[in-house]
Amino acid sequence: MAAPGGEAAALARVRREWVDHYGHMNLAYYLVVFDLATDRLWPSLGLGDGLRAAGLGTFAAENWVGYRREVREGMPLDCDSEVLACDAKRLLLRHRMHHAAEGWLSAENEALFLCVDLAARRVVPWPEPVLAQLRAAATGGAPERLSLTRRR
Repeated sequence: MAAPGGEAAALARVRREWVDHYGHMNLAYYLVVFDLATDRLWPSLGLGDGLRAAGLGTFAAENWVGYRREVREGMPLDCDSEVLACDAKRLLLRHRMHHAAEGWLSAENEALFLCVDLAARRVVPWPEPVLAQLRAAATGGAPERLSLTRRR
């Protein structure tokens, strides 16, 4: 779906240096755009600056990208983001990248984040207010590839 306001509302525009020898955005830069979408989402979930002030942070543990349609230099991009699930220490998100003016889907990303004590560099539980926000935001949507727990 196109972003409200079209290109003016774009999260990013495909830069010349992001384009590979095939004339489309290189796979590494899809993650850059998905990371921008994560940064945009964090404040609404009580993450980011407030969490860091408490000595905590979010570390990505896994991610998966599914490419659907190529994007080329100059194209405006936006992402829809969804909290799929969370538990005491983990958060599972899905981002869908689309052309910001025309609305077609370009790629999907699932990312698993951990709550980390930045001094100890260890996984710890989310603070209760943050966990409550994550639970309230979780849609229960079905992930395509990742899960909160490791599959054996």
